[in-house]
Amino acid sequence: MHVRRQLIAGNWKMNGLRADGLDLARSLAAWLDADGTAVRDHVDMLVCPPATLVAPVADTIAGTSLGVGGQDCHAADKGAHTGDVSAWMLKDLGASHVIVGHSERRTDHHETDEQVRAKATAAMAAGLVPIICIGETESERDAGQALAVVSRQFNGSLPDGATGTNVVIAYEPVWAIGTGRTPTTEDVAEIHQRIRADARERMGATAEALLILYGGSVKPGNAAELMAIDDVDGALVGGASLKAADFQAIASACV
Repeated sequence: MHVRRQLIAGNWKMNGLRADGLDLARSLAAWLDADGTAVRDHVDMLVCPPATLVAPVADTIAGTSLGVGGQDCHAADKGAHTGDVSAWMLKDLGASHVIVGHSERRTDHHETDEQVRAKATAAMAAGLVPIICIGETESERDAGQALAVVSRQFNGSLPDGATGTNVVIAYEPVWAIGTGRTPTTEDVAEIHQRIRADARERMGATAEALLILYGGSVKPGNAAELMAIDDVDGALVGGASLKAADFQAIASACV
């Protein structure tokens, strides 16, 4: 039985033009706030569109129960960083959260734990909740290093002053993202337990409030099983978040 209110966050990645993105956001918000829905009473829902859509999505869903976040932010508040977006800019547009350290950023842009930590620190300073992503590669898991890698990334990416209420952690086994593969429930439980234990060392009693999301090919068919695992407090959803019916089904699996 979950004691923490769960969070289902959709990472749209580099997908969505204005018309389709706004239609999706509008549909999700209307469903979440529909009379009689049980999801809103138990689950928070968040969409993280590409930077081009954060403002129009925020405007479209204003006054609803659906939240909006960014997919990344720069560690600096402002300055000569062409093409980057600061946490303050996202906050100004209406965002409440921002994803940092996603494996695609760590891989494509060679982001280190130190850089992720700096971004998370900037997000907190701007009043955003950073969703800090951690997870092992297939070779690291095959080498028996999954727990060590996750602990290292957690401790290296977590900002000073982080508590169970001002950050969110997302465990994403890199080898499961977009592949259709998922770890066993035992594997997921083991990793989430380790993250909770590491959080207790860093955060003290507030660690019990920390949301630890699972990400990695979450879909309607496996959501209920994954969301029922102890210490799994929701999901960071990729491809399935681009289809309203799939995203809604994943959120419904938490109830």
